[in-house]
Amino acid sequence: MTSPSFIRTLLLSCVIVTSMQAYGDYEDGVDAAQNGDFATALKEFTAAAEEGLDLAQYNLAILYFTGQGVEQNYDLAFKWTKAAAEQGHTNAQFNLGALYYTGSGTRVDLGAALQWYSNAAQAQHAVAQYNLATMYENGEGTDLDLVQAYFWANASQYNEYSEATILLQALAAKMTREQITAARGEFARWLLAQ
Repeated sequence: MTSPSFIRTLLLSCVIVTSMQAYGDYEDGVDAAQNGDFATALKEFTAAAEEGLDLAQYNLAILYFTGQGVEQNYDLAFKWTKAAAEQGHTNAQFNLGALYYTGSGTRVDLGAALQWYSNAAQAQHAVAQYNLATMYENGEGTDLDLVQAYFWANASQYNEYSEATILLQALAAKMTREQITAARGEFARWLLAQ
């Protein structure tokens, strides 16, 4: 009779081997893409993505979005971007926000765009922070909220996104002194918590 601990060890070993295989496929895909062999990159990224590797899912989505090595397919770009984003891949979260915002591979869903930009923004993605600021400024997918817009523009500027400085100035021109003080206070608390 096989012991339960032996079975657990065997299953864990299978998971580790599968992970190593996925990473190997991913690395082969990266090498192929760097050499301009997008057909091989597609094959290797697909194998690793199907194993659940977020890096491969993200790169596979990029291939489908740009049409490198494969016919451009926004539906598959959305599918693989979402898979990577749900695993916490920050750039995939940002891209998923953009796909929902523009309706590429899915329907336009500003609430979902706001949520995915927010996830990436919390992970210090400067452009996600900027996009989130503009959504709050314009009330897209949420209520208009200049304090939140200023807060996220400030975060984007902190992360060195150059366009954020212009946005901060434009927002400040629309805001009361109290709103600016509230936004700066919220930003300071957020920064200390990082």
